[in-house]
Amino acid sequence: MRIVRRTFLASWIGTAVAPAIMRLARADAPPTALKLHYAFSSVSSVHEKFIAPWARKVEAESGGRIRIDLFPSMQLGGAPAALFDQARDGSADIVFAAPSLTPARFPKIETFELPFVPSRRALVSSRALADFAAANLQDEFRDFYTICFCCSDRAVLHANRPVRTIEDVKDLKLHVQTRFAAEAIRTFGAHPVIMPSAQLPVGISEHVVDACLDPWHLVPPLRLNDLLRSHTEFSDFSPSARTYVLAMNKASYDRLPRDLKIVIDNNSGQPAAALAGAMWDIQAAAVANMVVERGDLIVTLLPEAVAHWRKAAEPVIDAWRKETREQKIDGTKLLAAAHALLAKYADEPEPASSQISQQTPPARQQAVAQPAQPAPTTLPKVANPPPSVPPQPASPPVGSTAKPAAPASQPPQPPPSASSASSAPAAKSMTAPAAVPNTAPAAAPSTAATSAATTGPAAAPPASVAPAGTAPPAVAPATPPSIAAAPPSAATAPPVPKLVPKPVPKTLDIPL
Repeated sequence: MRIVRRTFLASWIGTAVAPAIMRLARADAPPTALKLHYAFSSVSSVHEKFIAPWARKVEAESGGRIRIDLFPSMQLGGAPAALFDQARDGSADIVFAAPSLTPARFPKIETFELPFVPSRRALVSSRALADFAAANLQDEFRDFYTICFCCSDRAVLHANRPVRTIEDVKDLKLHVQTRFAAEAIRTFGAHPVIMPSAQLPVGISEHVVDACLDPWHLVPPLRLNDLLRSHTEFSDFSPSARTYVLAMNKASYDRLPRDLKIVIDNNSGQPAAALAGAMWDIQAAAVANMVVERGDLIVTLLPEAVAHWRKAAEPVIDAWRKETREQKIDGTKLLAAAHALLAKYADEPEPASSQISQQTPPARQQAVAQPAQPAPTTLPKVANPPPSVPPQPASPPVGSTAKPAAPASQPPQPPPSASSASSAPAAKSMTAPAAVPNTAPAAAPSTAATSAATTGPAAAPPASVAPAGTAPPAVAPATPPSIAAAPPSAATAPPVPKLVPKPVPKTLDIPL
């Protein structure tokens, strides 16, 4: 009887302390180390605001049992085009790579790289691509455990002169990032140049490249705004985009215990895509603010003007459909699915950032609705200016180099704090001066068509465009508010100064 009782007590005690012993064993065991390899530098926005936060979140949720070692700037060796092979072969556990660097290897994901298919907002495109991948890309990426799919920020046409129509780019040598962008440039009558982005400043200086169709995030590290001072935005949809995949080696994922697999799963799919998309949009808004504050010109092509560019690029999409048909892929079905998902997320709220003001500096901004219309030569004045704001002298017409005299009666406004600038809506925080005609309304964060001079990624297009031959209605624009400085994406990028309000913008925001 004593032996039975002792055996029972020993079994009961063992059962009670077993979980504690297992927890101690787990605590003493070294964490599972995963190597994450990518081409972006350690001072880029991709590293600081997406990859590093994602890795630290996984580590925290695993209780320290996962350690993710980051290797930016291709520190493990190889070229960016070899990243997918490194993840497949296990020389890296996780990679952040661009499928477009290996053309035709991942044909289905190229749907989101076709001209004027992706949204101008990376958050919308990234969330749509995440759903698209779950339904259509499982076989294409079967060699990997895919953590995240995302799209880069919108492509902008950077040049040394304003570009408003397709005729303005004819015979220019334009740098592009993808093969579809190169084909679209040919349909515009220009000459595409594909070279590594790091060589772009030298190419521009030596006149190998005249202009470029590149996203905003490349401007600070390459100092493109020192070489190209005019920037053309496209409303609603981007003329070019590059897709990225955060992919994991399958064996590395399978080796993880079940509870650690759940940690990776919880930080995959839509949560990771939303984090990446918001990062791209916030960075694009910060860079657009920077170039506006430096006095660069941003021309925004409204949907009516963009329609001409989209029409010219249709042969590129038709050729892609034929190419996918030869590969036994229904390109028409994929394209319809992409459009439906982009429409599903079109009203996605703007990403919030305490580092980026929601104010809109309208200086040096032009909204182009009808490219064939000439700019008016005379400017109407406001008959009854608001009593709280002294009347301002009218600005010179577009293209004039004369500078208006600063008003003597209006004291400069003190800049608002960063916290107040980021929390107040742009339309309510602006003071309207008189005597400056403008057809564009205040920025609205839920609209896709916008000027790149905004600090948020989207703003509303003008509600109406004045007919040809008539002067635009007199609408008082907003006084440029102070902007909270946003950190650049590279160590070489100049700091973003606070914008001092100017009494009258140099260039008017008028339809052309």
